[in-house]
Amino acid sequence: MAGLQRTAVAVIGREVSCMQRWGHIQLPEWMDHMRLHAEPQAEDGRPVPLKEEQLFYVQQGEAAMRKALDILENKEGWKTEIAEDNGDVICSKVMAGARQVFRLEAVLDASAEELYDILFVRVEEMHRWNPSIQHIKVLLHVGPGTVVTHEVSAETAGNLIGQRDFLSVRHSCKHKSCIHLGGAATQLESFPPQKGFVRAEDGPTCIIIEALAEDARRSRFTWLLNMDVKGWLPKSIVNQALPRAQLDFTRHLRRRLLTGATLG
Repeated sequence: MAGLQRTAVAVIGREVSCMQRWGHIQLPEWMDHMRLHAEPQAEDGRPVPLKEEQLFYVQQGEAAMRKALDILENKEGWKTEIAEDNGDVICSKVMAGARQVFRLEAVLDASAEELYDILFVRVEEMHRWNPSIQHIKVLLHVGPGTVVTHEVSAETAGNLIGQRDFLSVRHSCKHKSCIHLGGAATQLESFPPQKGFVRAEDGPTCIIIEALAEDARRSRFTWLLNMDVKGWLPKSIVNQALPRAQLDFTRHLRRRLLTGATLG
């Protein structure tokens, strides 16, 4: 959930109750009995009530994750765009309103926890290994797993979309061998659109990281990219650039995994 993307990632404080609320969605086996991050607790063990603003971002994250999973679970309408020799595959699907979404599937040589650490816990370090990002800054923490971030894409040669900035609520769900990262565009009154940037908007988007049954040191990586880049660019240009951005991101992520010991 990165690269050119401003992903709103909100952590749902209770996974069981969330899944009960999402009962109308047919979920795969690896999502059964999922639990989210625990809610903040006081010293006496009682949950600390969320403030109104915090609750807004958590609820926004819940809704985004639900919609993103619904898109991924619907198997109809997907068409292969790119199939790489290393097994990476990108498919696309046209949604209502003629927006095209992209699903990347890959296998990475890293555990689910390692990928979670790189993509969520250390999100502010992403510019160090992904040249398509100028910077990512966490503006607001909401509990242990929900953050609001500001991201600026880099001005790089060959970037057909151009420089954009994103304001996102980012959400993470963890349970055993499976981790979800997801979210959508958000608003923060104290951080309006910045002068000199086109503010792009993610639709509901998510990454699913699932440890391989035969080798927990490797993970299946599924990324739904759903974004409106705004500006004047023709859809044909955007729809060519976005899947290439997914491949570029995955290539940089693999390089980061190989040099992880030096990056810390």
